[in-house]
Amino acid sequence: MSWAERALGEILERAGETELDVGDRWPLYADPATGRWTTTARGSWTAGFWAGLVWLRATITGADRSSAASRTASLAPWAEVDTATRGLIFWYGTALSDDTALRDKAARACLDAYDPVLGLVPWGTAFGGVRELARVDALPGLIPLLSRHGLEGERVARRQLELQIKLTLSGQEAHPAWAAQPDGTWVPHPDPPVGWSRTVGWLALAVADSGGPHRILEHPAVAARFAPDSVRIPPASARRFDSPPDTSAAAVEAVAALKLAARESSGRLRDRAADLLGTLVSEHVRAGRLLDGCYDFERGVATSHELVWGDFFLALGLAILTGAVAPFAC
Repeated sequence: MSWAERALGEILERAGETELDVGDRWPLYADPATGRWTTTARGSWTAGFWAGLVWLRATITGADRSSAASRTASLAPWAEVDTATRGLIFWYGTALSDDTALRDKAARACLDAYDPVLGLVPWGTAFGGVRELARVDALPGLIPLLSRHGLEGERVARRQLELQIKLTLSGQEAHPAWAAQPDGTWVPHPDPPVGWSRTVGWLALAVADSGGPHRILEHPAVAARFAPDSVRIPPASARRFDSPPDTSAAAVEAVAALKLAARESSGRLRDRAADLLGTLVSEHVRAGRLLDGCYDFERGVATSHELVWGDFFLALGLAILTGAVAPFAC
C-alpha cells in the first residue's frame, strides 16, 4: 500500500467516525487538539463538501451508501437560498450520487438567479453583506453544475468564468472579490482581501472543470503557486507577516493541478500536485485529520484547525492521484 492509499484510508475512516458522532448536524471545523467538531444545523456553504466526503467513502470503500444519500437529500432546502455558493453545495454534494433530479433543480435555481446585466450569478444575500459581488469562491462547483445543464447553462457558466478571470487577474496581484457599481463598472471589494490563500486555488479549479483554455497559468500570481519550487503551503494572507499557513488552500490547489494535468497531459502539474499532497500528508495529517487549515484569518475564526473542505479536497486529491476516482468524477 502506498503512502497516498494509506493516508486516503485514514481520512475516510475518520469521516465514517465523524458521521456517526455528529448525527444529523454538519461538521464545519475541528479543534486541532481534541478533534472535536464545531457543527451547524444546515451545513452552511460547506455542506456539499461533507456530503461529498461521505460519498467518496461510500464509493471507494464500499461503505453503506444510505448515509451518503441521506446527506445529499438533506441539501435540498439550499436550492431556494440566495447564494452563489449553491454551486459548491450542490455540485460536490451530488456529483457522486444518483440524485440527478436534485442536481438539476439546483442548476435551474442558479440559472434563474443569473443577472444578464452583471453577467453572473451574484454572490447573494444568504450570508449577509453586499449581494452584487463577483467572488472567486463562487466559481468552483457553480461552473460544472451550470455547464451540465444544457446550452443555456453552458453559456452562463462561460460568461461568469470569463468575467471572474478578467476581474481577478486584472493586475499583478489576484483580487478575489469585486463589487458591481451603478454605472456598470466593478471595483475591488475588501472581503476576502487581496493576498487571500484560496484565491488561486478556487480560480484554477473552476478553470480546470470548465474544460476551456488554461491561459491563467501564464499570470504571475497563478504561475507562482504552480511552480515546482514555490512554497507548498501558502499563508492564509500573503500580506500579513503574522499569517498562519492554510493547508486547505494547498489541498484545493492540488486537486486543481491534477485536473489541469489531466486536461493537458502535463507531467509538471501532476508532479506539483503530488508534491503538495505529499507535504500535506507527511507534515500536516494526524490520524486522518488535515490540520493547520485557516477558516478566516481576518476575523480570527478557526485559524489553525481541521476544516471540512480541507479534508474533502485532500481526500479527493489522493483519490485522483491513486486512481480510486477519475479526475472529473466530482
